[in-house]
Amino acid sequence: MPVLVWDIQPTDELALDKYEGCPRFYRKETLLVCINSEHVEAMVYVMNSGRPLGTPSRTYFNTILQGYLSLGFDIEILNAVAQNSLQTR
Repeated sequence: MPVLVWDIQPTDELALDKYEGCPRFYRKETLLVCINSEHVEAMVYVMNSGRPLGTPSRTYFNTILQGYLSLGFDIEILNAVAQNSLQTR
């Protein structure tokens, strides 16, 4: 799955926390990732245990789709994940 790493400011993180429903729906974890042969820490949102999986809203899906298209990511990966979410409901 394609990944995009952003350098964010504290105000960005607060806005993302609100958008992602952190800490109620998602929690933040830190991962070590390799970017251009350099290891850096990256914060990610992970769904909390016990939360039911759901289908993304059309608005959320379209936001992610626009990101995929603007970055040249393979949208078939996104479509497959979305299709899987419909089948696991």
